[in-house]
Amino acid sequence: MFQPRVLLAIVAAMEYHAPLERARHVPQSTRQPMKPNLNTTRIYVDADACPVKDEIYRVASKHGLPVSVVAGQFIRVPQDPLIERIAAGSGMDAADDWIAERAAKGDIVITSDIPLASRCVKAGAEVIAPNGKPFTEQSIGMTLAVRNLMTDLRSSGEVTGGPRSFAPRDRSTFLSALDQTIRRIQRQRANQPELKQS
Repeated sequence: MFQPRVLLAIVAAMEYHAPLERARHVPQSTRQPMKPNLNTTRIYVDADACPVKDEIYRVASKHGLPVSVVAGQFIRVPQDPLIERIAAGSGMDAADDWIAERAAKGDIVITSDIPLASRCVKAGAEVIAPNGKPFTEQSIGMTLAVRNLMTDLRSSGEVTGGPRSFAPRDRSTFLSALDQTIRRIQRQRANQPELKQS
């Protein structure tokens, strides 16, 4: 007399757990986090005394690009999965060495350090000073020579002044230069998809 009810209860229980069984067998690949795209341009920031870090974060976020903020010690950076901070150590040129060993063709380096800029340009990276001035293969040789000459003159006391101070207009010049550089690299990647495959 009660058999139909028992059968209905069993069927209902099976139907209720079926979706759970299906959920347990979701393909593993759908649960794995996305791997970073190795062909993505990375922006390396020589962060010690860099006056345009906020501008870098803004432009990088606009284009969805990862940023490595490199300094001798840890510094404060925005809580953003695309931004990593690197404490390269207190050794002389530790931050410069960290950047120079990783920057490659298709990457962008932000620095006012001319020797570091020279190393990165030779590695094929795009290099921009915080005032928006690009360092290129054509200009870096003369820029480095002038820097070395001025260093010698200052050490001998013949020159006491330093480079001009950072001006507000430099900020807008830098923003424009960084955005244009990113767009140029993106166009190059579209034409040469193998640009950074290694």
